[in-house]
Amino acid sequence: MTDLSEGGMDDLWSIATLLLQVWFSVMIGLIMIPAMFGLSLGVTSVYIQILVKILEWATLRIQRGHRDRPTLPVPAPLPNGLIQREGGSMEQEMGELRRYRTQSISRGEFALSDSFYFYRKGLESIVDDQVTQRFSSEELVSWNLLTRTNHNFHYISLRLTVIWGLGVIIRYCVLFPLRITLAIIGLSWLVIGTTLVGFLPNRRVKNWLSELVHLMCYRICARGLSATIQYHNKNNKPQKGGICVANHTSPIDIVILANDGCYAMVGQSHSGLMGVIQRSMVRSCPHVWFERSEMRDRHAVTSRLRAHVAAKSNLPILIFPEGTCINNTSVMMFKKGSFEIGGTIYPVAIKYDPRFGDAFWNSAKYNMVSYLLRMMTSWAIVVNVWYLPPMTRQEGEDATKFANRVKSAIAHQGGLLDMAWDGSLKRDKVKEEFKEQQQKMYSSMVVGKKARNSQEPHTESTRR
Repeated sequence: MTDLSEGGMDDLWSIATLLLQVWFSVMIGLIMIPAMFGLSLGVTSVYIQILVKILEWATLRIQRGHRDRPTLPVPAPLPNGLIQREGGSMEQEMGELRRYRTQSISRGEFALSDSFYFYRKGLESIVDDQVTQRFSSEELVSWNLLTRTNHNFHYISLRLTVIWGLGVIIRYCVLFPLRITLAIIGLSWLVIGTTLVGFLPNRRVKNWLSELVHLMCYRICARGLSATIQYHNKNNKPQKGGICVANHTSPIDIVILANDGCYAMVGQSHSGLMGVIQRSMVRSCPHVWFERSEMRDRHAVTSRLRAHVAAKSNLPILIFPEGTCINNTSVMMFKKGSFEIGGTIYPVAIKYDPRFGDAFWNSAKYNMVSYLLRMMTSWAIVVNVWYLPPMTRQEGEDATKFANRVKSAIAHQGGLLDMAWDGSLKRDKVKEEFKEQQQKMYSSMVVGKKARNSQEPHTESTRR
């Protein structure tokens, strides 16, 4: 009896060993090696096509279920906000409120009806402000068979429920182990490879090997997310000695962009595992890491970045001027510091397809580990990247106007909403200058521009 049990255990170990060998052979032969050399066997493309067919069938099945069972609540098409806004200027909207009065707004007189404009704007901001909704996940009109994007799901049919259950098994029992294994291998190879390359003398061979190691590692990590990336206008790719600026949705934006080219990263120095990765990367490539004390010194940051750009042999700097992650629907205010450095700006627009997974990182709700878990249990990461023509500051253009011009170009290309609000409102209060801007706009209407301009010198002398 003992011999039989021992034989059974040996058979189980043999089967487990065989399965592991097959697992790693498939992973290395069909995923890692093609990824390292930028090749694709077309498996991911077929997988995405199958997903599209399944999601289209699920959408039609849900719609038919609502027709057959009218008692089910039907989710209405999601507008861009809860309130229908006028969209006119302050002067136009106040002029509309004054239309029943005999005097016009051009006479520069105060009208009691003006207060209703501010009441309405205040209520709109309380109910549905344009800023807060940019820091929550993008809503979908149709369910994509992911539980976390399914807030209005009701039982429709057995087949749809079975498809959802199979999806859970595939995502958590097949895709997740595969993806976590690829991520561990990619990050391990990044640390080991960059550390070894760092011991070489500073010559062309070192730079070439460094770029090769970085590309291989990021491509392995991208396959670990089942990323399907479509790059457009590659002739506009960032060049050495330049500055690449892009809209920011997720920490994996770096992986998406570095999958097609090498960049010098800019950021704060960290401890722990992130610190180990940063220190190994900087051995082989001139990344720009700042200590926490330096990050507060704007002059020191600008000086180091300007010195990096001045060396035309250095990799292009990758910067996300928004300073925080936005939910894949908008582009918010670009910090002007990135545009004071000088040099050529290479704008890049990034747009994720929300049907296959929510790439937005809501740092106020999820820590990094939870976020990566959500990413690795999504269907896939499907994203479009557009390289825009290089841009430089025009004569007489300050850094703020230049930043807004680049931001508008990125928003237009990516089909994103161009917003003037600061992304730091995610954590901070509204700056006083924004309030003063509204006050100045109204005072110029009531007092009159000429009178206001004549008072400004006196006001400035009083302040001094």
